[in-house]
Amino acid sequence: QIQLVESGGGSVQTGDSLTLTCTGTGRIFSRYDMAWFRQTPGKEREFVASSSWSNGNTYYGDFVKGRFSITRNSAKNVAWLQMNNLEPNDTAIYYCAADSAVEDGSPIWSEYSYWGQGTQVTVSG
Repeated sequence: QIQLVESGGGSVQTGDSLTLTCTGTGRIFSRYDMAWFRQTPGKEREFVASSSWSNGNTYYGDFVKGRFSITRNSAKNVAWLQMNNLEPNDTAIYYCAADSAVEDGSPIWSEYSYWGQGTQVTVSG
């Protein structure tokens, strides 16, 4: 059974940075795509970033515009989302996701089988 746990969320001011961490247990994630999604009340889960295990590529949602970076250490089952220059519109619950069968860092949330519980990010000012 795979379990994912996010950490690192919090309340920050506009322009600040945060690093979210996703720690996995139960499998070695070297052959899993890892992704971050976010969600606000009443809206569908939104793709933030993903890391493909097969080719090492990373992908980002259009709104990221170079502000975020996804990295991973598959041997340690850890993935990070570095978020810079945060804006109030980035306020959301951020979720880590993983799957071994998605196609090349898919941005479609329903294709991921494993999810963390989420971590709240609040940006004000």
